[in-house]
Amino acid sequence: MALVQAVPAEPGSPPPRAGALSFSDFYLANYSTLVRLAYVLTSSAELAEDLVQDCFVRLHRHYERLETPERYVRQAVVNACRSHFRRAGRERDRRPLLYVVDGQGASDAVPGDLHDVLLSLPYRQRAAVVLRYYSGLSESEIAEVLGCRPGTVGSLIHRGLERLRGVVEK
Repeated sequence: MALVQAVPAEPGSPPPRAGALSFSDFYLANYSTLVRLAYVLTSSAELAEDLVQDCFVRLHRHYERLETPERYVRQAVVNACRSHFRRAGRERDRRPLLYVVDGQGASDAVPGDLHDVLLSLPYRQRAAVVLRYYSGLSESEIAEVLGCRPGTVGSLIHRGLERLRGVVEK
C-alpha cells in the first residue's frame, strides 16, 4: 500500500521532473534523516516527528513542481522548529507563572547532555551550528536555509561555538 496517492498536476504546471523519485519513495528515503535533524534542534523526539510530518504534508502539494525537494523540505523543517520555539515563547509569556518547572520535562536528554547545551543557544546560532556540524552543509547552503548571507552564517557559527565552549568549560 502506498503512503501517498499521486495527485494530478494542476493545468499549466511544469511537467514532472525526469527520473525523480515518487513522493512515497522520497518520504521513505528522507524521513528519518529529517527527524534526526529536528530532534537535534528541538531535543524532543515526539515534537521532531510531528514537525517533520507536517513539513511532508505541505511538501506533497508542491512535490512534482520542485527542482530540489530535499532543500525545500530541509528548510521547511528548520523553519518549523523555529516557529515552534516562537509560539512556545509567546504562549509562555501570556501564561501566568503558576508552577515551577525543574528543568526536566518530556525531553529525552539527560541534564548536562549536549542537548541542554545546544538548547541554551539562541535559535539561529543553534540552527547554524547543527546544520554545519550535524548535517554537514556549507555556509552558503546554511545561508539559504536560514535566509541570511553566508558571512552572517560564519558569525552565527563562531558565536555559537564560543558560547558552547563557555558552557562546556564551566
